[in-house]
Amino acid sequence: MQKVLIIGGASAIAQATARLFAGAGDRIWLTGRDEDKLAAIVADLEVRGAPFAGYTVLDSNAWERHGETVGEAIDRLGGLDVVLVAHGTLPDQQELEWSVERVREEFETNGLSVISFLTAVAPHFEKQGHGVIAAISSVAGERGRRSNFVYGSAKAALTSYMSGLRSRLYGSGVRVVTIKPGFVDTPMTAAFRKGILWASPESVGRGIYRAIRRGRPIAYLPWFWGPIMFIIRMIPESIFRRLPL
Repeated sequence: MQKVLIIGGASAIAQATARLFAGAGDRIWLTGRDEDKLAAIVADLEVRGAPFAGYTVLDSNAWERHGETVGEAIDRLGGLDVVLVAHGTLPDQQELEWSVERVREEFETNGLSVISFLTAVAPHFEKQGHGVIAAISSVAGERGRRSNFVYGSAKAALTSYMSGLRSRLYGSGVRVVTIKPGFVDTPMTAAFRKGILWASPESVGRGIYRAIRRGRPIAYLPWFWGPIMFIIRMIPESIFRRLPL
């Protein structure tokens, strides 16, 4: 039985992943902003097999509460084996291009607030010498596309931070897993036209669960985004800047 903390536990992807932990009989603690939604999710997880589930109401940008929240989860769960940081937003790129304040807000939400949580949990895992630290980044962080380069920049910063954290914790028994989804059909992307490259939250949740269980350093979800992003990374900048991506 594992003790699992999921930050941003009310998101569609986080819920799909949490159900798998519940089905395995793990103890689960969630954070999120909507208490009613969290309460309903906790009840569902208990029905699905979690011997214990609970939550903390938290805005993930309340950085001053991150350490306290991690401590509460450890106390309530009786330890901590897995942390998944899954919160984030998908902003309107055109809106951000006219507002420095909005750029700052989105960069904090999608990059710095996640890094803050990772910084808060790392010493606990390093001290105990085992466990998995995972966070959802994005394939958008691999290259700045004109359609979402602020979001992509925040995810690029997160990916780089996690690479460094993985190096820092190498040999400690702690695994650091960077999750890189592509397009996922969630309420956050409801307005987007869907196509063949889109995945369901359930399929991405299964991929996250497998990556955490196996301790994979980087997981592209679905898998085909690995080859796609390899090709995109190879495109010369002189060509890439002209592409309507």
